[in-house]
Amino acid sequence: MERDEAFTRYVDERWPVLVRSAVLLGCTRTEAEDLVQTALVRCYVAWEKVSSASNRDAYVYRVLVNCHHDSHRRRWWRERPTDEVPDAITEDRTGQVDDADAVQRALRRLSAPHRQVVVLRYYAHLGEQQIAEALRIAPGTVKSRLSRALAQLSTDLDVTALRGGRAS
Repeated sequence: MERDEAFTRYVDERWPVLVRSAVLLGCTRTEAEDLVQTALVRCYVAWEKVSSASNRDAYVYRVLVNCHHDSHRRRWWRERPTDEVPDAITEDRTGQVDDADAVQRALRRLSAPHRQVVVLRYYAHLGEQQIAEALRIAPGTVKSRLSRALAQLSTDLDVTALRGGRAS
């Protein structure tokens, strides 16, 4: 039962961050939840290997990125979940939605490798070495991809609009 408890504890702690990472990789909220669930099923099956990895988060993010790649390869037959319509009126979060949409549009304009390093660095808060392990690339490649991605984002009109029209 110790294995199940460790896995459950990990999922409870990391679920929101993993889902948000999947959203930032280009999924809708419901697709992100499905993607994270698929990745965690794969991790559960190999939990001994995952839990003994030198960097558990990097291992799980590698599985998440692989599942994301797999989901796009099989897009034509995949199930398409929809969000539920809320029954009650909630507070107006239009500004937050607009900001999140602007960030997502800017991230979508990055190449997949550049988007991956930005999400893993600035949302998942992984270090360069952890990102290198997660993506199985050299740390220097992480640095160069991150540099190029940030240069592209600094000139993106959606990002500039978030900063009130100011250049970086």
